[in-house]
Amino acid sequence: MDIPLLEMFVAAVEAGSLSRAAESRNLVISAVSKRISELERQTGTVLLRRHGRGVEPTSAGAMLYQRAKAILRGVAQAHDALAAYSRHGVPKIRLAANPSTTVQFLPGDISAFLRRHPDSHVDLIEAYSPDIPRMVSNGEAEVGIYHAEAPSPGLHSVKYRSDRVGLVVPRGHPLERKKTLVLEEALDYQFLGYFPRHALERFLELAGSTLSRPPMVRSQVSSYEARCRMVAEGLGLAIVPEIIARSYVKQLSVSWLPLSDAWASRDMYMCVRDLNTMEAGARHLFAHLAQCAEQTSRDARKARMPVRDPISQPGRQRPGATALAASGPASSPSRPGATRASRSRS
Repeated sequence: MDIPLLEMFVAAVEAGSLSRAAESRNLVISAVSKRISELERQTGTVLLRRHGRGVEPTSAGAMLYQRAKAILRGVAQAHDALAAYSRHGVPKIRLAANPSTTVQFLPGDISAFLRRHPDSHVDLIEAYSPDIPRMVSNGEAEVGIYHAEAPSPGLHSVKYRSDRVGLVVPRGHPLERKKTLVLEEALDYQFLGYFPRHALERFLELAGSTLSRPPMVRSQVSSYEARCRMVAEGLGLAIVPEIIARSYVKQLSVSWLPLSDAWASRDMYMCVRDLNTMEAGARHLFAHLAQCAEQTSRDARKARMPVRDPISQPGRQRPGATALAASGPASSPSRPGATRASRSRS
C-alpha cells in the first residue's frame, strides 16, 4: 500500500461516489476505479461495495478507512515537522515582522546574525503588526516584531526599536518651510496611503481627536518607494518613517517633515511564545536581535546632538526643510527589557 492509493480510497469513502472522488482529485473516474481495484488487489479483500447510489465501505473497508486516516494524519504531521528544516537539514527560524521594521532594521541585524551563525536559516515573513502576535502564539513564527503602544499579552516580549513617521512632500511644497507640524495642518492636501495601522479606519482610531476630519486619500500605495516617487510627481503627500525617507530624499525631489503628533513616535517589540522552550536557533536569533537593539540604544544616547542636518537635495538647503540626524533616527529606542501588557497597535 502506498500513500496515493490510501488518499484515493479515503476520498472515495468520504465522497460516497467514485465520480465525486474523481472530480475532487481532478481525475477521470476510470483512474479512480483502477486505483481502488489496485488497493483491493494489494490487500486481498473487497474494500468498497458498489451500488446505484455510489459506493460504501465493507467492514474491511471501514476498518482500513480509520487506519488510513491515522496514517495520512501522521504523514501530514511529518511534512509539517520537516518544513521547519532547510534543504541542508538545519532548523529554519521563522521571523515575522511588519514592513517598516523589515526595511529599516532587519537587513543589517539578520546579516550580522548569519555571519555569527552561518549554518542557520532565517525565513523572513512580512505581515501587518496586528497579525504578528497571533502568528507567534499559533506557532506560525518563532519570533515576531511589531509596532504597538504596549506589548501583546500572553507572550514574552522585549523592546526592539523605536521609529518616527513624518510627512513626505514634493520639493517646493508650501508645507516644506515648516520645521515641524501636526498632521491636522496638512489636511487640505491629498494623501497617498498607507497610514500607520495601514487601513485608514484603524489609523483614524489611532489619531483620535488630533484630526478634525479624515485625510483625503487619492490612492492606496503600499510600497514605500512607489509612494515617495508618486509624491515627487505631485500626486499627493505621504506618511513615511524617518529612516526610510532618508534614502528617498537623497534620490528624489522630495523633503521629509517631522510630525509632532504623539502617534508619530512608535515603539516596536519582539515577541516569542516561551523563551525557555524555544529551539536553540530561534533563541539565538532572539538574543542577537535584543543585543542589536541594546547597541543601537547605547549608540543613540552617545550620538545625541542638538544640531541636525536638513533633509534636502545634496548640495542644496531649503529654508525650513527638516533635518535627519546622520547618526540615526530622531526617536531613540529605549533599553530592551522583558515586559507584558494588554494593548497593541500596528
